[in-house]
Amino acid sequence: MSSESAGDAAGPPVLGKFDQRLNELIQAMYPDERKRPGYARLAKEISDTTGGAISGTYLWELATGKKRNVTLEQLDVLARFFGVPPEYFLNEEASERVRAHLALATALRDAKVRNLALRAEGLSQASLDALLTMVNEARKVQNLPKLDSREAENEAENTDVDS
Repeated sequence: MSSESAGDAAGPPVLGKFDQRLNELIQAMYPDERKRPGYARLAKEISDTTGGAISGTYLWELATGKKRNVTLEQLDVLARFFGVPPEYFLNEEASERVRAHLALATALRDAKVRNLALRAEGLSQASLDALLTMVNEARKVQNLPKLDSREAENEAENTDVDS
């Protein structure tokens, strides 16, 4: 792929997904859309929490893709506020690692999912395999996407290592 095609209408390749990644973090932090703060309030929260300066208008421009000229200082402020490495915004591999953590955190918000996971602690490998089989069958019945067990195991191992 040529460097020209990499930076077409979506902007430079490094910042092409910046708005999408920022919105993923906002949605993960504030899953209930009705309780999600507006950009002005979120910017104030970011400034109050990190001590860094960012305006509501600029935050909106970044989140909507209208602006892509984020400074390193603002990148650091956003990363600190959302608790992600700055590379999350710039690197696909780092972004995927963070997405895996966000998916796990989102799943664990559900008390029943958390309860199931906690009750499975200490069960034999055979019992865990049987439970995974039952969960996979339940996902099929409900037409939910199949999760690759190796992928899930890798996410769990990465979470344990990173924690």
